Amino acid sequence: MMKVYTKTGDEGQTSLLSKQRVFKDHARVDAYGTVDEANAAMGLGKSLITNLPWAVEIIQHIQVELISLNADLATENLAVADYRITQDHVTRLESIIDSLEQKRIPQHYFVTPGTCSASAALDLARTMVRRAERCVVRLKRTEKVTPPVSLYLNRLSDVLFVLARCVEQEELIAEVKNKVLLALKGKQTNCTGEDRGNVLNKAKKMIALAEQKAMDIGVPMVIAVVDVGGNLVAQHRMDGALLASVSLALDKAYTAVALKMPTHEVAPLVTPGNPLFGLHTANGGRFIAFGGGFPIIVNGNIVGGLGVSGGAVDEDMIVAKAGLAIA
Repeated sequence: MMKVYTKTGDEGQTSLLSKQRVFKDHARVDAYGTVDEANAAMGLGKSLITNLPWAVEIIQHIQVELISLNADLATENLAVADYRITQDHVTRLESIIDSLEQKRIPQHYFVTPGTCSASAALDLARTMVRRAERCVVRLKRTEKVTPPVSLYLNRLSDVLFVLARCVEQEELIAEVKNKVLLALKGKQTNCTGEDRGNVLNKAKKMIALAEQKAMDIGVPMVIAVVDVGGNLVAQHRMDGALLASVSLALDKAYTAVALKMPTHEVAPLVTPGNPLFGLHTANGGRFIAFGGGFPIIVNGNIVGGLGVSGGAVDEDMIVAKAGLAIA
């Protein structure tokens, strides 16, 4: 069995893959040593990620590639045909960035690392990659470095930035969702059996009033009523109402119950820096952050939710309020 220690570096020198002996503070050693630090930090981030297998897979694949990149850095005078990291690897990182940008909610402010443990580790790895890139720039002034190495490190820092934002976004969404579900569970215990029993009767009357208002303003609507658990009690689609409004009306009613507030009040809370930032992407996008959904309140208790969709937001709200008049 090979020993971990070899004593060959006791005099402050080490061997490159291409067999040259150099001092351990050599620019080439500094470069691949810094990449190794970044790889370790990425491993920490990977270990802290839960329930995001796609993120773990991205990190794992890159970690394997970094071993090949370090082999390129540790080899002098590498022929083009022998490059381990090629332009194809760089292109793949660019495609990852593009894909992650589709997931990420845009942020128009400077990021302060530490929103969650996993993203903090990825941000740490990102700064190490930036340092590794600077080491390679310095190395290239005196020695040959394969061109894809610099490009790869540059793109990798961008991958880690966007990945960190996506990871913290998903963790925040999960945290908010859990809080909403706990709040909803607590609210359910406050409702009396009489309140719950009256929901269906009230739903029929609300739908009738809301439909009359929709007819008055000349806009065909979909009207939905859910109980305190967010389950559908009754739904009505007027002739000519948009098909998309069927799910939107139900989701508005659900959101109003889940968050215990009208849906038009949700919008300011889901913007960057506010308590429910990112919530509208949770639960398959079921949470709605524009008007048309209202909680149904009886004797001070939330017993259900009313959602209306089919017109402009203001029209949806007018029709919903008409239905609530019976509550």
